[in-house]
Amino acid sequence: MTQLFLFPEAVRRDPEVDAWMRDHAGELGAIAQRWFDVLRGCGKDVRELLHDGHPTACVGEAAFAYVNAFTAHVNVGFFRGASLADPAQLLEGTGKFMRHVKLRPGSEVDSVALIALIHAAHADMRTRAG
Repeated sequence: MTQLFLFPEAVRRDPEVDAWMRDHAGELGAIAQRWFDVLRGCGKDVRELLHDGHPTACVGEAAFAYVNAFTAHVNVGFFRGASLADPAQLLEGTGKFMRHVKLRPGSEVDSVALIALIHAAHADMRTRAG
C-alpha cells in the first residue's frame, strides 16, 4: 500500500500561506515564493496549507511538495522524492521517502530540471492518491 501524507484541511488558496510569504521578505522569501507559485500552478487539484510552519502543496489532500526558508537557503522538498527520476541530480537527502532541492541566493539552479521535478512529483502523487 502506498503511504500518503494526508491533509484533509488543505484548501485551494490558504491565507496562512500568503501570510507566511509576507513574513519571509527578502531574497529567501522571493525564492520561496517563486517556487511555491510553480507548485500552485501544477493543476486545479492543487490544495495548500501550512504544515510544521511551512507552505505545503497537496494533490487534493495528499502532500506532494513544500517550500521552507532557512537562514541561508530555501528548500523545495518532495514528500515522495526518493521515487522521482532526477537526471540533473538536484535532489538531496537520504530518507526513505523525502528529498529536497537546496536553493541559495546568488547560485543558479537548473530551473528546467526543477520544474520537471515539481511536475513529476505532482503527477506521481496524482497517481498514488488516485
